[in-house]
Amino acid sequence: MQPELWNYRADVYDQDRTLDVAGYHVEATDGKIGSIDEATYEVGESYLVVDTGPWIFGKKVLLPASTVTQIDPQEKKVYIARTKQEIKDAPEFDESNFREPGYRDRVGEYYGRFPFGGGPGTF
Repeated sequence: MQPELWNYRADVYDQDRTLDVAGYHVEATDGKIGSIDEATYEVGESYLVVDTGPWIFGKKVLLPASTVTQIDPQEKKVYIARTKQEIKDAPEFDESNFREPGYRDRVGEYYGRFPFGGGPGTF
């Protein structure tokens, strides 16, 4: 597993502050993709579970924390450095195994092949 992939960027999330983004809307680089069902904040194991609603026929997706480029608490939005298509092409969400290292390794291999970027976050 790639621990840096599963950490929030320092300019996006301050580990010393408490912020729960569950329920926030999620914006890909090309538009809204859904809302956050669950978020974790453990060093090296942080991720978002996003309910895509009707966008991908009600499916969920797992996003590593490093894909987050900005958190806007006022607007209750989280911005992701991925396109809708990149998120749609990710390994299918596995409700029963998404917390298991093997599943996260597959997701990590997929997202790890993309360069990271995007503007600084706010928090």
